[in-house]
Amino acid sequence: MGGRRRGAPGGDEDYSFVSPVVKYLLFLFNFIFWIISLVMVAIGVYARMMKHAEAALACLAVDPAMMLLVVGVLMFIITFCGCVGSLRENICLLQTFCICLTVIFLLQLAAGILGFIFSDKARDRVTKMINNAIVHYREDIDLQNLIDFGQKEFGCCGAVTYTDWSQNMYFDCKQDNPSRERCSVPFSCCIMPEDKVVINTMCGQGLQEKEFGEAANFIHTNGCIDKLVDWIHSNMFLLGGIALGLAIPQLVGILLSQILINQIKDQIELQNYQQKHRSDPWS
Repeated sequence: MGGRRRGAPGGDEDYSFVSPVVKYLLFLFNFIFWIISLVMVAIGVYARMMKHAEAALACLAVDPAMMLLVVGVLMFIITFCGCVGSLRENICLLQTFCICLTVIFLLQLAAGILGFIFSDKARDRVTKMINNAIVHYREDIDLQNLIDFGQKEFGCCGAVTYTDWSQNMYFDCKQDNPSRERCSVPFSCCIMPEDKVVINTMCGQGLQEKEFGEAANFIHTNGCIDKLVDWIHSNMFLLGGIALGLAIPQLVGILLSQILINQIKDQIELQNYQQKHRSDPWS
């Protein structure tokens, strides 16, 4: 629909049009995220096909590959509505796109508020998830690498304390445990000298049997939950920036789609007005 002109009663001239800037800006906005959604779906499908030990990652509450697939498919559908709706100037598709973005934004806002209010329950939930991941540590190489990365980056060991590793059948401290890793912790718990090139993967051998003070000379004894909470508190501005970065594209999409919807509605009203006066010039 392009710009059209109509003569209003009384001889005044009035114009109503759909702005091509808004139209194609909204299309470009959706097209970019539509491409991103296709990439996410492709990665999710590839990860699902390559994953053999799916049960191990179930301890993370949700399979990352499945989460990527679900988010990618939802994003594909929503951005498809935005792309086609903006190009075809379809109010139904644009309203669907706008409503979906608004619902997602409100859900994210509610999740953030509830997470802040019920921080203790969120902490307990994350603790259980980490402990469950510890149990399945040796069952999946991806999970193992994820835990090792987290423990090295945060300088922590276990969920609450380093003895949490007794929950794993290989690191369990029971006397009848035949594993050669009995009462040990993973190498990612160890305090590594900065100049050390070769990593001693057996550096955590038998350290669960040591006294806390003695073990602290060789490994990080603090749990990852406390380290994670400290990191969140010291990076509030960074996390706020990330949240704002996620919110701004959604708000821009909502604003552009609403502007375009209003312009299309005005254009339809103008066409109806012209059609009515052409059929009844004396009204």
